[in-house]
Amino acid sequence: MRTLGALDNNDPERVGRYRLVSRLGAGGMGQVYLGRSAGGRAVAVKRIHPHMAADASFRQRFAREVTAARQVSGAFTAPVIDAGPDDEVPWLVTSYVPSLPLDEAVRDHGPLPEASVRVLAAGLAEALGEIHRVGLIHRDLKPGNVLLAQDGPRVIDFGIARATDGTAATQSVIGTPGFMSPEQVEGQTLTPASDLFAYGAVLAFAATGTGPFGEGSMPTMVMRIVSADPDLSAVP
Repeated sequence: MRTLGALDNNDPERVGRYRLVSRLGAGGMGQVYLGRSAGGRAVAVKRIHPHMAADASFRQRFAREVTAARQVSGAFTAPVIDAGPDDEVPWLVTSYVPSLPLDEAVRDHGPLPEASVRVLAAGLAEALGEIHRVGLIHRDLKPGNVLLAQDGPRVIDFGIARATDGTAATQSVIGTPGFMSPEQVEGQTLTPASDLFAYGAVLAFAATGTGPFGEGSMPTMVMRIVSADPDLSAVP
């Protein structure tokens, strides 16, 4: 189970109809809280950083996340319950999935056993199959966006997901160093194959505790991804 953090004086007491209980984590776009509905249901509340709320591009990106997350079956992600993409400070509410992010699990407990990696591989394959079936490319599959839940892995954070039709999948490079495909770091048009490259990198991380391209600055990682072979020597 992920560690919960206490609310501080800068956190609101409520977002929409939901009372905030504690902090779950934070990302580049916003803060994620554990909340409660009026009926006591546990929910995860993602609230965009207030200083970003005036940025039209961030609002558009957040609205895309809401739309994308609603399209994917709740069996493979955290189901969307409510959202306020047009509010003064946009927010998104999903079911709370008791779980531990893959990056935290590996950091705290070490690489997964081979049998567990095989189960993770099958579960992530099912999730990606559903994401691609509805015409989306996730574009940021990484250990922090994979939740290890009791009923199987869940893929979260569709903030930079794009539709596969037309040219919508082409954009300036946004993603996570070490878990992007060569075509993504080069700004080329993406297909679902880009997510599968990231899928392999995530499984390598799960099995070894480090990504197949090591660590480093964005320029260093980009150079390795486009010109070097991944290091899979420690993968079973």
